Amino acid sequence: MDTGIESHNVIVIGMDGSESSRQALQWAVGQARVTGATLETVMAWAAPIPWGRTPTLPPGRDPEDETRKRLAEEVESVLGPHSALDVKEIVVQGQPAPALIAASKHAEMLVVGSRGHGTFAGTLLGSVSRHCVTHATCPVVVVRHQSPGVH
Repeated sequence: MDTGIESHNVIVIGMDGSESSRQALQWAVGQARVTGATLETVMAWAAPIPWGRTPTLPPGRDPEDETRKRLAEEVESVLGPHSALDVKEIVVQGQPAPALIAASKHAEMLVVGSRGHGTFAGTLLGSVSRHCVTHATCPVVVVRHQSPGVH
């Protein structure tokens, strides 16, 4: 089926510093090893917005640089310092769900973690993963958080 969207053997992974996002990256690493895909890890940041005011940042803070360092640490914690995989680290200003939807436009697959809890179907996925499942332009894999020793 031709969707009109050109994909380039890219797997996009949403990262937020949570254990579920690290597990999503681990899953994507396995998939990339099988398919030879490039991994694109995406982490978004947004300035806090006080009620009824313009977003402001404390002097001397660079949230984009802080996010870039955090993403690099997260990727290294999963892959180690000398991975042979092709991994790109992408930092985006804005909210996570729209950033991942935009990245899905050139991907073959989007992988996100989910910390959603509950017994109702609507609460089994977190808000970002639910948004991705319903709006991404490529297949989405949601990796549910697994506690150590639970299978």
